[in-house]
Amino acid sequence: MEKVNFTVVIKFTLLGFSEMQSLQSLFFALFLAIYLLTLLGNTIILLTIRLSPQLHSPMYYFLFELSLLDVCYSSTTVPKMITGFINGSQSISYEGCVAQLYFFHFFGGTEGFLLTVMAFDRYVAICNPLRYTNIMSKMVLRKLMLGTCLVGTLHSTFQTVLTFRLPYCGPYTLEHYFCDVPPLLKVACADTSLNKIVIMVNVGIVALSCFLLILGSYIRIVITILKMRSEEGKRKAFSTCTAHLIVVLTLYVPCVLIYLQPATTNSIQKVMAVFYTAITPALNPLIYSLRSEEIKKAMKKLLFRQVFSLQEKKRQG
Repeated sequence: MEKVNFTVVIKFTLLGFSEMQSLQSLFFALFLAIYLLTLLGNTIILLTIRLSPQLHSPMYYFLFELSLLDVCYSSTTVPKMITGFINGSQSISYEGCVAQLYFFHFFGGTEGFLLTVMAFDRYVAICNPLRYTNIMSKMVLRKLMLGTCLVGTLHSTFQTVLTFRLPYCGPYTLEHYFCDVPPLLKVACADTSLNKIVIMVNVGIVALSCFLLILGSYIRIVITILKMRSEEGKRKAFSTCTAHLIVVLTLYVPCVLIYLQPATTNSIQKVMAVFYTAITPALNPLIYSLRSEEIKKAMKKLLFRQVFSLQEKKRQG
């Protein structure tokens, strides 16, 4: 049996989408636009909620955290992907790879748990409206928001430590546009069966549990909505719930397909990863702002206030 010589890993090479050379310029313009839309859309949501007292309720605090996570989550991977369209394959230091994988799973895991909490919030608001204020008190709200971050920290720490305890031997080439567990396992020169089992258990049980909790909450919500007499109440409740379910599906479905099907080809993995790293964070503010009358009214009020303030300054000047 040939002996493998292990060396200290200094950097990895990210191949990105280098196999699609003819489309690099198009991809650069497209994903730069998507990333800027992500920053702009989520920043508008953050400012609107922060500056509008009428939106200072649990539902919008959760939406505030979701927008903040989307900005951080997308910024962890998309800028590196965009520069890859200019430079082709590019390198990332070992330490940078560790940090990218950690924060990718931290922000992504936290967002997944936050969506579960948001489903619980909608369940209480629609199914137990008279008890909503007592159940979703400020103390409970803080604990839920802190809890999502703590669980996300445990998830990302576990994944990072388990992945980078492995030895790696050259060539240190990752057929992906960012450092993630599946491409790293492919270049490890050690038995990765434990890591694959952990991925199956972690993604399978945790993601499935969260998804079933969300599904269960919305089954109860739909039953309650159908019993409502007010057509306006039904429309408003369905609008909010539909927006949340769209976000859940665009985040969970690609993740589960990638992590529970290790035999998936590299190209398919990268295409599916684009959905939850680039497209979903850009769609979230559009989904919520277009479907939420409260947010649209708050945006108009802030815009009117800003225009009125500018006019006053011109008059005084």
